[in-house]
Amino acid sequence: MSVITLGIESSCDETACAVVKDGREVLSSIIASQADFHSQYGGVVPELASRMHVEAIVPCISEALKQAEVTYSDLDAVCVTKGPGLVGALLVGVSAAKALCEVKHIPLVGVNHMAGHIAANYLTDPSWEPPFLCLVVSGGHSEILLVSDYTKMEYICSTKDDAAGEAFDKIARVIGLGYPGGPKLDKASKDGNPQAYSFPMPKMGDTLDFSFSGIKTAALNTINQVRLKGEDVNVNDFAASYQDAICSILCDRLKKAVKLTGVTKICLAGGVSANSCLRAKVEDLSKKMRLQLCLPKMVYCTDNAAMIASAGYYSFRDGVTDNLDMNAYPSLELGG
Repeated sequence: MSVITLGIESSCDETACAVVKDGREVLSSIIASQADFHSQYGGVVPELASRMHVEAIVPCISEALKQAEVTYSDLDAVCVTKGPGLVGALLVGVSAAKALCEVKHIPLVGVNHMAGHIAANYLTDPSWEPPFLCLVVSGGHSEILLVSDYTKMEYICSTKDDAAGEAFDKIARVIGLGYPGGPKLDKASKDGNPQAYSFPMPKMGDTLDFSFSGIKTAALNTINQVRLKGEDVNVNDFAASYQDAICSILCDRLKKAVKLTGVTKICLAGGVSANSCLRAKVEDLSKKMRLQLCLPKMVYCTDNAAMIASAGYYSFRDGVTDNLDMNAYPSLELGG
């Protein structure tokens, strides 16, 4: 018998709701984005994001059910992002989910946002299943995880300082590309020379961990040196070179993780998995090492609720549900 899950996502600046069947088939996926609104401030304003979630959450739920052609009585579980993320934004989604579950007597499943991103691969490839290595890259995360089962994941390595997505966003602002920095940096890079500027590869000893603070500092120093000479930074060349350097670091660690674990299936997850340079490099790596590869569809790379409904399905299938006293956890780790 099929299991229908409603997913709710509100961890940052996207109010999203989706209905998914058996963790794989997306029946509807609604996203109310705030990106254009926050761009005038150069980044997400948490209080304003929370208020906009309040306005959008009920219409999003209603539209998701309508497009999926299901009713509340058809839902087997409501799956909601409980962390990590902006606490005020998370609370909107969590509160809506808890209220719905209380009134309609539906089981509640709290989902880790990053587990949701990993589940985006199940929505992309119906045959994709554990075990596999997943390179998770976003504005707040840079890590490689061994996914041994749908609900069992362990860290192989993580970042010691900045996340790759944050490093993209910071330099994008400095060279005048604005918000959201990552996608704009990627777009600018397409007309640039990736060998125009050089950046240092971090030396981490025997560890596989990432570090992006050094390369970010090197980029800032390069920009300042060029400007002190009275010259202009070639935005396209700089974007291409900086992006190539960071993606090379990510792929270098992924290659080492494959050799360390012997796992021959790899995939990407997180907002930065939409980056064209990273996707190309990971695809090239998979061909050279003869690995199975899953690249999440672009629509599932950024925040969405279909991935939350999928991840929640596998927890629900294992008998995991949450009580109505569940809270929002802005610093939630995988496994929490």
